[in-house]
Amino acid sequence: MQTRQIAILGAGAMGSLFGGRLAEAGHAVTLLDIDDAHLAAIREHGLRLSTDAGERVVRNLRARRPESAREPADLLIVFTKTLHTTAALEAARGALGPQTALLSLQNGLGNAERLVRFAAPGHVLVGVTTWPADKAEPGRVSSHGSGTIRLRGADGSHTPALAHTVEALNAAGLACTADPDVWAAIWEKAAFNAALNGLCAVTQCTVGELTNTPDGEALALKIAGETVAVARALGVDANAAHVAANVRHALAHHRAHRPSMLQDVLAGRRTEIEAINGAVVEAARKTGLSVPYTESLLHLVRLVDARPR
Repeated sequence: MQTRQIAILGAGAMGSLFGGRLAEAGHAVTLLDIDDAHLAAIREHGLRLSTDAGERVVRNLRARRPESAREPADLLIVFTKTLHTTAALEAARGALGPQTALLSLQNGLGNAERLVRFAAPGHVLVGVTTWPADKAEPGRVSSHGSGTIRLRGADGSHTPALAHTVEALNAAGLACTADPDVWAAIWEKAAFNAALNGLCAVTQCTVGELTNTPDGEALALKIAGETVAVARALGVDANAAHVAANVRHALAHHRAHRPSMLQDVLAGRRTEIEAINGAVVEAARKTGLSVPYTESLLHLVRLVDARPR
C-alpha cells in the first residue's frame, strides 16, 4: 500500500476517528480543526482512541488549524457541517493542490456542489458512512460497533482518485466500497435525519421521547416519506420501506440518543437544517412536489435558529 498524505477537515468525533485509523494504517495524516483545546490535547498527548479493538494512543498525527495547512494533500476528507464547508475549504487552501482528491462524508445534501468549487469534478468524491463516533473530551474519541463507507465519484467516473481512496480506507479497516448507487444511500440518510433531527431540535426530545405520543412516530414517518418521494422524483432509487424501518428502529432502540441538531440547539449553535430539510424543500419545488410536513418543520427550526445566542 502506498503511503498517502491525508488531511481531515473537521476533526470532531468522526474526523478524529477516521484520522486516527488512517494514521494507524501508516498514512501521513493531518487533522484540521478550529477546536484549539482538542488540537492542543492531540499535539501534547496524542489522540486517545477507544474502539472494540481496545484503547490506545495514536501519536503520529499532525493537528493544526485549517489556515495553518501548508502541504497539499493527496486526499482531503471533509467532515465539517455543511454550512461551514465553503469557509473551511477557503481557510484550508494550503492543503489543496491540483491532484488533491476531495471526499465528502458529511450529512445533508448539496455537498458535492460545494466541493466542485475547489477541485475538478473528477477529483470530487461523495459518500455516506455508518461508523459511530463520540468525542468524550478534548483529545479523546470512542467508537464502538461496526460501520461501512459507500462512495463514488461525484460525476460518476471511476478515477484513480476513487480507487486510491477506497484502498486507503480499507487498509484502515473502515470497510469501504465504491458504489454507483450511493446517491440512494445519501438520500435515505437525509430522509432519516430530516425526520428525527428536526423533530428533536424543535421539541428538545430525545429520539425515544418522540414516541411519548403516537403523533411523534407518525410525524417522523410522514417527513421521511416526503423526502424519499422527492428523491424518487429526481430519479434516485431511494427505498421508502428501508427508511421507515430505520426510523422505527431508532425510535425503539436509540431512545436516549440526542441527535446532532438537538445538541446544536442546546449548545446555542446554528443547526444544519438548511442542508437537510431546506435542501429537500428546495428540491421538492423543482420537481413540483408538495412536502408540507417537511416544510413546516423547516420553518420551525429556522425560528429556533433565529433566537439570540
